Amino acid sequence: MTDRRKYPRTPHLPWSPGAGQDDAVWTHAQRFAGQEVVVTEKLDGENTTLYRMGLHARSLDSRPHPSRDWVKGLQGRVGYLIPEGWRVCGENLFARHSLAYDHLESYFYLFSVWDESNTCLNWDETLVWAKALGVPTPRQLARGLWNEGQIRALDIDPDQTEGYVVRTVQGFAYAQFQEHVAKYVRRGHVQTDTHWMHGAVTPNGLRQVEREP
Repeated sequence: MTDRRKYPRTPHLPWSPGAGQDDAVWTHAQRFAGQEVVVTEKLDGENTTLYRMGLHARSLDSRPHPSRDWVKGLQGRVGYLIPEGWRVCGENLFARHSLAYDHLESYFYLFSVWDESNTCLNWDETLVWAKALGVPTPRQLARGLWNEGQIRALDIDPDQTEGYVVRTVQGFAYAQFQEHVAKYVRRGHVQTDTHWMHGAVTPNGLRQVEREP
């Protein structure tokens, strides 16, 4: 597998209470002004990238782990659909982290697709790809021209939802990622004393019996 890319770190919106000392935080959100954006639920899983011939977690040298077996099987089933030089990024939700999910549509939720020029496809094309691969995208909370007041007013239950991600509907180059994507994360979102990978894997629950894509 060649030309692997690490998924960028997503900056926090100015009002995100979960930003840590080492996190990038926007001083204002005016870079979204005048643009159509989509707001989706931020899921509590492991960032994972699928290619035609393989996959990795956020770390390019991520090691085998029982929590990654299911998504590895998914890549084996749908990898041939991913064009050479492209990659599909999403959240691996097989293992329970700090939030418990009991009604997932799948253990993998797709949130971006990147082509051979390292450009993130626009949101509507992303939805088409999710359907073609037989996987869901995160729950959509809002879509439309940027309105900071409406975004701030979103009702987020910190006991049920990790937060939300805002991205421009239009596509963008990899180098421009931090100008087009930002997140809101609940306060105290890391609630486990030990890293989830060091303990026994507790699977999240599926809404119904999973059907292979």
